[in-house]
Amino acid sequence: MSAVLIDGKARAETLRVRVAAGVAAYRAERGFPPGLAVVLVGDDPASQIYVRSKVEQSRADGFHSVDHRLSSDTSQTELMTLIESLNADPLIHGILLQLPLPPGLDAAPALKLLDPAKDVDGLTPTSAGLLFAGRPGLVPCTPLGCLMLLQEAVGELRGKRALVIGRSQLVGRPVAALLLDADCTVTMAHSRTRDLPDVCREADILVAAVGRPEMVRGDWIRPGAAVIDVGINRVPSKNPARAAAGKTRVVGDVAFDEASEVAGWITPVPGGVGPMTVACLLHNTLIAAGGSLPVA
Repeated sequence: MSAVLIDGKARAETLRVRVAAGVAAYRAERGFPPGLAVVLVGDDPASQIYVRSKVEQSRADGFHSVDHRLSSDTSQTELMTLIESLNADPLIHGILLQLPLPPGLDAAPALKLLDPAKDVDGLTPTSAGLLFAGRPGLVPCTPLGCLMLLQEAVGELRGKRALVIGRSQLVGRPVAALLLDADCTVTMAHSRTRDLPDVCREADILVAAVGRPEMVRGDWIRPGAAVIDVGINRVPSKNPARAAAGKTRVVGDVAFDEASEVAGWITPVPGGVGPMTVACLLHNTLIAAGGSLPVA
């Protein structure tokens, strides 16, 4: 068996085309575009890359995009003051606080202060509560992207056995809630789960979000299962000379080559879940502004 590749990049482009059409319709009706504010504190290289991509894509799709770059010595009070000002800005409909924050800053009170109606990354306590209560709200971008990829690849999810490896607030827990809301039978596991390979072999849907490179092996996969790999891990290059020079490559939490021989569907890393995260951020911003996607 050779798995069908779930092309997250192509799916994200399709979603962005619909979002851009929704933004154009919103602007034509109201005279101004939906607004997104991204807040980056510090100089973490990975966060800078993510933020640049989010800002560029939001502007390309017609959003009013504001990029707030704060130094690593920004105080908690200064960060909270900025969030309060964005909460009050009528031209800003979505606020994204890029995590992690530098040492000395606490994300919890900052997220608690953020207006839930503008919480386009779905990280406030209110957003989490609505999600786990099965009520409408803004859903975290990466989990939403995972669900969209599964629905397009697999189709009907009702009744399927889903396993989520990872219990983070950012991915694992919200993915489990979304799958439960889709009428899957959901099991949550993690790196300390006993007999994890056997647990994995029972799953029709396996979402790996544990942050350990290639931890999930091919013989852990149930034949024909759908595998969503959320992991992004840097490991030494396979080329010894490049590895000696400090060169790295990106792999997921699943041993892709092995799993591809067993699974029915699988996301690559990179090019799977990652592109969907930004597309879902733009989707959420349009929804937060009161806009809507055109019918596909």
